[in-house]
Amino acid sequence: METKKFTRKELAERNSRADAVFINENLVYDVTEFLDEHPGGHEVLLSVAGKDATEKYQRVGHSHAAKEQMKKYLIGELVDEDKTIVKKINDNQTVVETPAESSSFTSSWKFLALLGIIMTVFYTYLFG
Repeated sequence: METKKFTRKELAERNSRADAVFINENLVYDVTEFLDEHPGGHEVLLSVAGKDATEKYQRVGHSHAAKEQMKKYLIGELVDEDKTIVKKINDNQTVVETPAESSSFTSSWKFLALLGIIMTVFYTYLFG
């Protein structure tokens, strides 16, 4: 069975008691049925519904049993373009980074290379 793929944009709209999903380590979980059973209360899950909850989820330090239970709510994963880099520092600390490929053009090496070429041509035209 193929894993269903989701975009962050479509998940952002799924943030209510009737349809609550969140992202954890690029995987998508539908916790709508679990809202009233969550030990921390439904408010905790609704506060991350439609969002990436990776850092908050890891910070809480869920038990092994809780992590196993969560598997039954897994409904898919993010499309490759929307995935982030997840780095575990320790059991309770995770850093989520946006991959360089998805950063803006002006912050990439390609922009700097193009700018250098343009400046060289311009300098040669003026002073060459």
